[in-house]
Amino acid sequence: MRIILKTIATLSLLLILLLAGFVAAFWAPDRSVANLRERWAPPPSTFIEVAGMQVHMRDEGPRDDPSPIVLLHGTSASLHTWDGWAAGLKSTRRVIRFDLPGFGLTGPYPDNDYTVGHYAAFMHAFLDRLGVPHCVLVGNSFGGHVALVTALARPARVDRLVLIDSSGYPLAPSSIPLGFRIARLPVLNQIARVTLPRRIVEESIRNVYGDPSRVTPALLDRYFELTLREGNRQALAERLKQVPIDAITAQIPAIKVPTLILWGGRDRPIPLEAGQRFANDIVGSRLHIFPELGHVPHEEDPLQTLAVATNFLEAKFCGGQLRWVDTGAGVMPADSKMRKESVFTALLQN
Repeated sequence: MRIILKTIATLSLLLILLLAGFVAAFWAPDRSVANLRERWAPPPSTFIEVAGMQVHMRDEGPRDDPSPIVLLHGTSASLHTWDGWAAGLKSTRRVIRFDLPGFGLTGPYPDNDYTVGHYAAFMHAFLDRLGVPHCVLVGNSFGGHVALVTALARPARVDRLVLIDSSGYPLAPSSIPLGFRIARLPVLNQIARVTLPRRIVEESIRNVYGDPSRVTPALLDRYFELTLREGNRQALAERLKQVPIDAITAQIPAIKVPTLILWGGRDRPIPLEAGQRFANDIVGSRLHIFPELGHVPHEEDPLQTLAVATNFLEAKFCGGQLRWVDTGAGVMPADSKMRKESVFTALLQN
């Protein structure tokens, strides 16, 4: 018995020493917004107060746009994920993007409530603060989930909806980013609040790209440094505990606004089956698949993805409805001439 106890004590000491060594090697304390702001929030970034938070945002393009485009990023991302889309849209459309609470430079909710309904309430408060009565909502991953709940809560506020590799159904991922797995583990997520190996960030990003070779050092810098924003790591752990993904499954068929669904064929966290299910459940929606792209296709290849989205955004209403030429399959091959031969070419007359 004494030998067993001695063995347990020795193993426990070794474990403590290993953990201490890990913490010492990868010590990465929180960074303040002031520390991060110069690099990650230059003009046109600004901060506005909403729901007790200083929300990091960018509002670009013509102010007379009757239906601004509001871009919502996914888990652990930031408004920078939309740089390519914003650059392509802002000359003709008002483009609003911001760091969702718990991420980027906006930081955690003061009340620690990370339920999807709370995010939807925040969305309406944010749009009210900007004086935007209605808009086009575009959301990737968790941002798509927030867009769905926002549209369900107040349908009249959402003119069109673009879902990009969106969550909303129970997940059956073929691969979960390493950072998310750690954030779900009770002991490790406590250690993760003061440590952050850059390798974990790299593996997590490479996991969501269809072509991992597109992951650059600059991209890694952004994800790594914004994860360190004070409170973000704790917020991630809380959000992953508080969001029941299947909570809105039964409500998705109630979406009636014109909807475009974009999906990366190599998405591992949310496989293509979810995109096909959205297309089946949302009447009149259209699905476009990018076979070579992953979970963040708008970031991985902004030019290709925006070309498809622009057809949808520019389509006209006819007889009170958005009408499309349909090939019959409802899916456009990614190698089509997207602007001229799209299944989303609008009918200009009844």
